[in-house]
Amino acid sequence: MGTDLRAYQTSLSEVVNLSGIGVHSGDSVSISMLPADANTGIIFRRIMPDGTMHDFPAVVSHVGATDLCTMLGDPSKIHVSTIEHMMAAFSAIGLDNVIIEVDSHEVPIMDGSSRIFIDAIDEAGLTHFTAKRRYIRVKKTVRAEIGGSWAEFSPYEGTRFEVVIDFESAAIGRQEFKSEVDGDVFRNELSSARTFGFMKDVERLWASGHALGSSLDNSVVIGDDNMVINREGLRFKDEFVRHKTLDAVGDLALAGAQFIGSFRSYRGGHRLNATVLKELLADRTAFEIVETPEPRERAFAREFVAIAAQAYAPWDV
Repeated sequence: MGTDLRAYQTSLSEVVNLSGIGVHSGDSVSISMLPADANTGIIFRRIMPDGTMHDFPAVVSHVGATDLCTMLGDPSKIHVSTIEHMMAAFSAIGLDNVIIEVDSHEVPIMDGSSRIFIDAIDEAGLTHFTAKRRYIRVKKTVRAEIGGSWAEFSPYEGTRFEVVIDFESAAIGRQEFKSEVDGDVFRNELSSARTFGFMKDVERLWASGHALGSSLDNSVVIGDDNMVINREGLRFKDEFVRHKTLDAVGDLALAGAQFIGSFRSYRGGHRLNATVLKELLADRTAFEIVETPEPRERAFAREFVAIAAQAYAPWDV
């Protein structure tokens, strides 16, 4: 216990361009990840057909919907959706400041995981600033429940995830992932875990305008016989819970800073992740903003000290 954490902010060293398919729209999507100054944060910039731009800071107060994915903005108006896999990559690598230009209303699904985003960021490299990196340290347990599902934050000297899923499908069943999550753990154990779904849900999703770009190239699909139909099979025997943990890493990055604490969930999803994050940030006695007290590159979680940070607050939930 006592994960060492990055002490200073970062951005990209160069522009990253990617393209792919929107998993729900089926449309071709191009994105550009642009270097940004210290204290910019993460901003999704929707580029409209007429050239106008709309910025969405990647914080939970801007979340507009959590059905099947996480969306910033108004679902009935201008928005950017399916941001969670990219946000997970940013959080795990420690990329603090970046502007993502998107020419459609959703981030491309790529292969259904975070792996391609991680690889692209690694190729571009990171620039390190002298501005200190801030963290949210959990001070007391905060819990949220929706039906038979629950999630909670609790104090811990590191960043730990304990995610449990429980599906009636024999292909999934009950699976658990429990580990501290840093950059190496995310790369090796979570980043390549793909999104998944059931063939029996396809027609309903198509009728509602969802999953129009879903395919065996970007999703693990479970057939009516409760068997995985992807020819290559699974990347991990418990790929399903690993992907749910990947989603949680991305959704909780919408705190505006990495948290120091433990996150636990049972049968969670995007809605529950957003709900418990809002519960945490709405209670200023439940967390504090911390940074390293000394000029060094990395520090242990227990060594970070609380600061007054009213001007920093993206937590107007």
